[in-house]
Amino acid sequence: MSTASKDRPDQPGQPERSEGPGQSDRGTRVTVLVALGANLLIAVAKAVGGLLSGSPALLSEAAHSVADSLNEVFLLAALRRSRRPADSRHPFGYGKERFFWSLLAAVGIFVMGGCFSFFQGFEALGNGADESFSGYIAGFVVLGVSLLAEGASLLRALHQVREQGGKGGLRDPALRTVVAEDGTAVLGVTLAMAGMALHMITGQVVWEASASLAIGLLLVGIAFWLGSDAREQLIGRAADEEQRRAIRAVLDAQPEIDSVEELLTMELGLDSTLVAARVDLVPGMDSERVEDVAIRIKRSVAEAVPQADPVFLDVTDARTARAAAHAETAGEGPAAAAGESPAATGGRGEA
Repeated sequence: MSTASKDRPDQPGQPERSEGPGQSDRGTRVTVLVALGANLLIAVAKAVGGLLSGSPALLSEAAHSVADSLNEVFLLAALRRSRRPADSRHPFGYGKERFFWSLLAAVGIFVMGGCFSFFQGFEALGNGADESFSGYIAGFVVLGVSLLAEGASLLRALHQVREQGGKGGLRDPALRTVVAEDGTAVLGVTLAMAGMALHMITGQVVWEASASLAIGLLLVGIAFWLGSDAREQLIGRAADEEQRRAIRAVLDAQPEIDSVEELLTMELGLDSTLVAARVDLVPGMDSERVEDVAIRIKRSVAEAVPQADPVFLDVTDARTARAAAHAETAGEGPAAAAGESPAATGGRGEA
């Protein structure tokens, strides 16, 4: 027998859901807005400085900031759309919207940031003789201001991560993307400043071109990491090992459960994990008691792991199932095993 997910909120005894996810979303939204404002201003400043100086590294950083700004818009959409309530078309909710928009952000970093940086680097190598140092002082000023702004945004993002439980806060793809973007922006600005300085000292544009190529490699690597993680979550990643152990421990501790035959989990969103367990109950239960026990077990799982929602229990008779599998393997067919069912179930009813 299969029993559905946790009781509806209006049923007595149902534990109320924490307001934590909503509060963390508000904090994450502020973090994303701070990063968006910083990146928009910095993108304009870098673009103007890059055009005045003709610096390929500075133009690469301008493309980097434009890509980051667009990605912040994607992340704001993810925060809003992922919290829509479940409906008949999407009965498990819209939590995976967060992963989809994060995947788009990763693509944006790759295309707009990484590819343009490679283009600037190779173009600088091909046109090295035409490079001049006019406007480089303004370029350094722009990069210095950018470093301060990106650093402030990164500190804000890291503060939000700490508020959401340290490493656990990075489970949020929106927050993880902001941290990755700001971290790479700080490193990218440092590379651009180093490339420009070495170009001025040695007169060799290869240093600045190399800085542009290094920024491109950095962005491509970050895009691949963020995209791979979003892909895993979109196609259905299991809950982490700690959650799975906690759920199994709750099931194993129930006196009415004889054995846990199978436990399957899948992340539906940041605070929602689908749990499907196939359990063998002790013999002798009638159908009415099975229903009551199933409701209590699901409530126990929800109390131990608040993210476990929805929870499905499939009550099975392990001995009968194993006998049927053995009979089919031996070529006796399911009818041979069917005769064992009354004895194996011990009079247990189906609900």
